[in-house]
Amino acid sequence: MTTVSPHSARLTFRALEPIHGMIYFTPHGPGAYRDLGITDPRMMYFASRSAAFGPVAAEVTVAAFFNFNPAAVHAVLPAAWEIASPEAILRARFAAADQSLRQVWGDDVTGADVREAADLARRAAERACERPQGRPLFAAHAALPWPDEPHLVLWHAQTLLREYRGDAHVALLATEGLDGIEALITHSATGEIAAEVLRASRAWSEQDWASGVDRLRARGWVTDEDLALTELGVARRKSIEDRTDELAVQPYEAIGEDGCARLRALVSSLAIRVIEGGLGFPPVLSERYRQATQAGSR
Repeated sequence: MTTVSPHSARLTFRALEPIHGMIYFTPHGPGAYRDLGITDPRMMYFASRSAAFGPVAAEVTVAAFFNFNPAAVHAVLPAAWEIASPEAILRARFAAADQSLRQVWGDDVTGADVREAADLARRAAERACERPQGRPLFAAHAALPWPDEPHLVLWHAQTLLREYRGDAHVALLATEGLDGIEALITHSATGEIAAEVLRASRAWSEQDWASGVDRLRARGWVTDEDLALTELGVARRKSIEDRTDELAVQPYEAIGEDGCARLRALVSSLAIRVIEGGLGFPPVLSERYRQATQAGSR
């Protein structure tokens, strides 16, 4: 078996992530969902990402997505399935991805770099499909048929790799005894992203957030005077991130270290064009994606 380091797997994942991540911000998404009669932004998000499960109850999405306020999910699911079928929503999602990537890549959408990157990413994603156990959100997306066009193959492959990694990350957070809001608070306490961004985007109230902070202080994870990780919190958060990297290695073994390096090189300029192509990324996320892409290309 070809070995790949956890560091290399993380770099490769992060280098490709803008290519998938744009689907949550692109203006082409809301347009496609509105054509189906879905107009609420939260319904668009929860329904489009969980449609691969089929017309599931809200509790399934609450469990799989982990760090969102359950009330926000219940407000839009299963109501979404009464407006449009999961199959129709998935078609709209792929159409939005298609339109977005064609916009930013232009004639290069059918070029050699996209085709080669799609082949490498698909090989990694198909290796992931050999081990779906314990990864429900990944498995649901892995059961979808592969698209034909190379740019959509690349997008779908990164979708699978993202959910594969994410399911393992959720399992590790749960193993640490963290609930969804506590996981967000520890993330914010690293200093990587503002607390208000995480709180508001996941639909938690200020009171919910304050209660979560109190619970983490009682466990010794965050400091008493401000929202920062204690020595214990730093160690536990690092353990979660390191173990997430380790559990994400298996797919990339299909292409090895050389294939990972080649994939990162191929997508470096493609990802930057996605970030800068008017697809609606918030500035703070654009900068994080840009740094990750640059790190992967070195």
